[in-house]
Amino acid sequence: MSIAVIAGLGNRGSKYRNTRHNIGFALVDQLAAKYGATWKYEARFEAEVAVIQHDERKLMLLKPQTFMNASGRSLGAALRYRKLPPESMLVLYDDLTLDLGRTKLSVNGSAGGHNGIADLLTQVGAGFARYRVGIGAKPHKEMDLADYVLSQLTKDEQTILADRSSIFLDQIHLILNEGLESAMNTINQRKATPHERNDPK
Repeated sequence: MSIAVIAGLGNRGSKYRNTRHNIGFALVDQLAAKYGATWKYEARFEAEVAVIQHDERKLMLLKPQTFMNASGRSLGAALRYRKLPPESMLVLYDDLTLDLGRTKLSVNGSAGGHNGIADLLTQVGAGFARYRVGIGAKPHKEMDLADYVLSQLTKDEQTILADRSSIFLDQIHLILNEGLESAMNTINQRKATPHERNDPK
């Protein structure tokens, strides 16, 4: 099943911009900008929507405006409206089990403590592709998880992610062009081609 919908997870509002939990929004914003697409709020999906033309197909980009913990309500509505299965969707989001800037592509598995993914699994079901960008572990074990993921990225962290933004976009295009299995073989290993290398500098 080819990808027809790309969703970035995050929280709406300037308060959450540049927070660790909003990496999904940042990525899908970069993708829209690359194609010169504009965002429009669609009330029926409770989401910001942009449409891009990739090769011969149109792709819907989505940013749920329901707040993270209700992401599934928004994305479920979009899939049902377009009569698409979960397998047609690629979801971009943050992962604190990966080092900052590392990426991983998967299809199956648990939510891993991510509330947005947990809601998606409940509202939409399994089968959607997951592109995760590492935000690193909590600096202190006793730190509240919500406080950490909703905290602002430092200037150094923003720089690291900005330096890797072209790699993130290349990897997303690899998923679209080569399919999930081939893309996993490249993204999930350290020995990749120089253009798509997955080792943070």
